[in-house]
Amino acid sequence: MSNVITGRVWKFGDDINTDLVIPNFAMTYVRTEQPQYCFNANRPGWVKEVQPGDILIAGRNFGVGSARNIGDVFKQLGIAAIIAESFNSLGLRNCVNMGVPCLPMKGVLDAFEEGDMAEVDWTTGALRNLTNRNAVSLSGQPLPPSLQDIIKAGGVMAVLERRGLIEPLKASDRR
Repeated sequence: MSNVITGRVWKFGDDINTDLVIPNFAMTYVRTEQPQYCFNANRPGWVKEVQPGDILIAGRNFGVGSARNIGDVFKQLGIAAIIAESFNSLGLRNCVNMGVPCLPMKGVLDAFEEGDMAEVDWTTGALRNLTNRNAVSLSGQPLPPSLQDIIKAGGVMAVLERRGLIEPLKASDRR
């Protein structure tokens, strides 16, 4: 996994909760069907537009709510990184545990318009808006090295497998 990620930006506001990411009814579906309902209530049709490599930018308290596996949904959709003004601790850890790079960063929501191209080094906290002619650059507080290591490994399950603490998952269980 590269430390520097470049992708198209999707903007979301404050307090994006886990119910918006995975609606309650979708929780009864097999995990591979859940992503098609991501943001169904607040952004109908969004999953048909998002592409692997895209970057989510959000306001304060991203991932608030329950322990729904939002990281798995984002990973299945191919979201390359999530940058938010602030994260709910449970939502942040859920994404990290699935190997989705996250970066808390003040001012990020005002620095981008939806559809802009962003370049982020999620390990150093450097972020640039590649679309804006004024070359907006920000710097955030990167996650601690222990969490970065989980992301780089592809998630907590990969770390546990590598350490011999769990049996390797079958390829069909990784999807």
